[in-house]
Amino acid sequence: MPTTSRAVISEIERRLDEPTAKGLAGAVSRAIRDGVLAPDDRLPPIRALAHELTLSPTTVSAAWGLLTRAGTLRTEGRRGTVVADVSAPREGRYRQAVEPQAGFRLDLSTGIPDERLLPGLTRALGAVTTAGTPHSYLDDPVLPELAAVLLASWPYRPPALTVVDGALDAMELVIRTLLRYGDRVVVEHPSFPPVLDLLEAAGVDVVGVPLDAEGPAPAAFTEALVGPVRAVFLQPRGQNPTGISLSAARAGLLAGLLEGSETVVVEDDSASAISTSPEVSLGTWLPEQTVHVRSFSKSHGPDLRLAAMSGPEALMGDVRHLRQLGQGWSSRLLQRVLLDLLTDERSVAEVAHARDEYARRRGAFVAALSARGVEVGGDDGLNLWVPVYDESAALVRLASRGIGVAPGSPFTVLPGGPGHIRVTVGLVDHGLDEVADEVAAAARTGGWGTGAR
Repeated sequence: MPTTSRAVISEIERRLDEPTAKGLAGAVSRAIRDGVLAPDDRLPPIRALAHELTLSPTTVSAAWGLLTRAGTLRTEGRRGTVVADVSAPREGRYRQAVEPQAGFRLDLSTGIPDERLLPGLTRALGAVTTAGTPHSYLDDPVLPELAAVLLASWPYRPPALTVVDGALDAMELVIRTLLRYGDRVVVEHPSFPPVLDLLEAAGVDVVGVPLDAEGPAPAAFTEALVGPVRAVFLQPRGQNPTGISLSAARAGLLAGLLEGSETVVVEDDSASAISTSPEVSLGTWLPEQTVHVRSFSKSHGPDLRLAAMSGPEALMGDVRHLRQLGQGWSSRLLQRVLLDLLTDERSVAEVAHARDEYARRRGAFVAALSARGVEVGGDDGLNLWVPVYDESAALVRLASRGIGVAPGSPFTVLPGGPGHIRVTVGLVDHGLDEVADEVAAAARTGGWGTGAR
């Protein structure tokens, strides 16, 4: 073992007050605070540290998980685990994908819904007369009337259901509750950047599986399951960024591969009510292994900050306990607003109109690109995953025309393959031919000085 590693281990040992994961995490934190470890310093390998401190590798791994989730450490592939620079802002995939930029006359980078297609709130807000007071801070976090409506439309009979502050809140709660440092997790390739950020921050081993027209490719999915897999993250409808929806046949096949394992399936139905695809869930086959999240951001408004999630009773109990240590519950006032929007005939009709309009816009844009020689897959949702010759050149060309799109690289998990950009075509309600001309030209644009190809 190198002298520097021995010296670091000695300094950590001096600060170790108890032989537990928490004690080791505290010792490393104090070593960082005292200047023994600096940002970007590499920590000794887990097994070496465990041997020198007479701890189990599991204890060291758990300590690394605590420190990674706290932002104190980060993983860097073959370099191992290093000290994070807590003074520097985290860039993250999500920030790279949707970094706000001024000056675009048409910003199609955001993935957000068209505000004009959201249901009106006048009636729903008029029906709310008080914020209400729970009988206890430990009351059931879900409004009973809302729970009844949700359960009546859920794709399967779930063991337990709750309401949280949006789909990403659900993802973070599941990740914090379910996953530990070093766990293997299967995700779609490409995938949603914020979820990848959360998984990478948790220190898990992310395994990408490419998509075909019906969902995760069976051969690659089967290969990913050769080793133990703690969780699989899927977007069953209108996958962001590709627009691919999971077919019922493919869902049944995946469920068959996972049956009898301890793998938990986490489904993010972000498209929800604006999706034109049939609702499908592996929970139909694996209710005790499936977490299903239904977001209302795209259909009813991002600022409602609400999503429903179901899952196994024990896991959902852990999620509820974790929330009790923080926000406790999602606003019942907002839940009453959502209940009204889900049951009022006019609101239901407005959401149905939005779904049809998004489908029309997407279909028209796909046809326009095809006519210009650019073929795009997927058939649902707000976004298009457009293949491009050179990602950077495409972004620059579109920006020079006043059009913002999202770079494809933050969405990707597997190396290699063609470049892409994500275009939120749900926001293109006029000037379609002009925008399609620009996107098609950008897709053919080469690198600096090569012009269009």
